[in-house]
Amino acid sequence: MEPFRVVNALVAPMDRANVDTDAIIPKQFLKSIQRAGFGPNLFDEWRYMDRGEPGKSCQGRPVNPDFILNQARYQGAGILLARDNFGCGSSREHAPWALLDFGFRVIIAPSFADIFFNNCFKNGILPVILDGQTVEELFQETVATPGYRLTVDLESSVVITPKGRRLDFTIGPFQKHCLLNGLDDIGLTLEHEDEIKKFEVKQRQSRPWVFIPDDGDRLRLV
Repeated sequence: MEPFRVVNALVAPMDRANVDTDAIIPKQFLKSIQRAGFGPNLFDEWRYMDRGEPGKSCQGRPVNPDFILNQARYQGAGILLARDNFGCGSSREHAPWALLDFGFRVIIAPSFADIFFNNCFKNGILPVILDGQTVEELFQETVATPGYRLTVDLESSVVITPKGRRLDFTIGPFQKHCLLNGLDDIGLTLEHEDEIKKFEVKQRQSRPWVFIPDDGDRLRLV
């Protein structure tokens, strides 16, 4: 997972509350468990005028010109500005996969669904909670200012506007550690690789009867 330090990126405003995970990535795309390749189908039912299917190219599909991510001024956005309860619905991890694959590293909203919120951290996305009034002000500034960008500094836990306004946010120390160091669940486990190897050696010595010879020199657990 790519470490998260400081992100300065174009902001795309999604002025909808209660955006659920089926809207983020529709259910027909859940057949794949690969983390990559979901970006073209992010918000598929809102971005396109026809129904998307797994394996179907998005090139040439009729797009919805009114949808925010289809507008030229928001192309290349890396920060998504959202409303209350973003990521509600089912707990599909494909939702943060699709957002990340599209290019979003930060989502700012007044509140998030709990499971989606935690899934973001595990996949390299920083969900930032700011109060409703502040989010409303950011919406107004984004819409009024073409090319509006924000800087998000994770180490300092602050969002910085183009005019230098600093908006502090709260993040748990564990989530912060994982993002700063690019650690997903596998990466966290590998931080203890030496201890795991020592445990395996000890188990072979104290409980040899539970191991049988494998094809090579290694032993595998029965």
